[in-house]
Amino acid sequence: MFKKLSRSAVSAAALVAAAAAALAPASASAESAPLSGARIAAHFDLPKGQTPENLALAPSGAAYVTFAKARQIAEVSPHGTTRILATLPEPADGGIHTPALGFPLTTGIVRAHDGTLYFLYATGTPDLTGVWRLRPGGRPQRIAALPANGLPNGLALDPRTRTLYVTDSVLGTIWRVPTTGGIPTVWSTAPELASAGFLGANGLKIHNGAVWATNLDKGTVLRIPLLPDGRAGRVRTEAAGLTGIDDFAFTGRGDQLLAALNGPGQVALVQPDGSHSIVLTQADDGLQNPTSIALRGNTVYVTSAAYLTAQDPNLLRTHLNR
Repeated sequence: MFKKLSRSAVSAAALVAAAAAALAPASASAESAPLSGARIAAHFDLPKGQTPENLALAPSGAAYVTFAKARQIAEVSPHGTTRILATLPEPADGGIHTPALGFPLTTGIVRAHDGTLYFLYATGTPDLTGVWRLRPGGRPQRIAALPANGLPNGLALDPRTRTLYVTDSVLGTIWRVPTTGGIPTVWSTAPELASAGFLGANGLKIHNGAVWATNLDKGTVLRIPLLPDGRAGRVRTEAAGLTGIDDFAFTGRGDQLLAALNGPGQVALVQPDGSHSIVLTQADDGLQNPTSIALRGNTVYVTSAAYLTAQDPNLLRTHLNR
């Protein structure tokens, strides 16, 4: 999650300036490029609030996305057709007290093997903020409440333990929630997760015996080991200098990952040693403030929410060259 477009011009200008100074696109030949054949697979309707915040993939080739501003869950077919699966109730106050942003929004989403979707909703109100579930053919249901003064953002599922992990970008916390629902427990409040004035802990993945998270404000990728008893181990910063980092996905080559840099409008390839290069850009590939990345085989999916550009929110597909 990045930023509401209608925030003050001063704040927006500062963010754009910081993004522009961040990372210059790196050039590469077609033969050496890690990604190739980028194309926009689906365009979304910005006036309807179709700002794709996060996505989860299904074996059928479909992609499930959260439309943040529309408060919706949608399915995008392999051919690019969008179908709305659910619209969440609007809070009584319109969501004006949603921390950091001032509007209600759907954020992280994951898909279980049985097709059940789990996703997050932030409203600034205690009756709606939390973890929600949508079973195939069913209706959305909140299964766990989260603090109304926080902003649940990133979501990851550990199928082995049937546990959901949630980043809170305002409270600098990772929560743990069973897929059956119930009372969330605090898993980590490490200082590395804290914000530096706007949004801290953001994207979230479980990989190679650890929980990995990004910190948008600090531009970092963090690794937190999953100890044998389920507790959080010591945090280690795996990469830094990634301005505006939102979501990320592992490529299948060890700890190498692709990261969405929201403000700069770029995707970075981050190596296990923490170094990185720019592999997709707004100018060359049509990114519009990318928010989320997922992989199916050698196909990479990137959603762009257009929070700052205010044009052409979309879903991009590209090929990972192995």
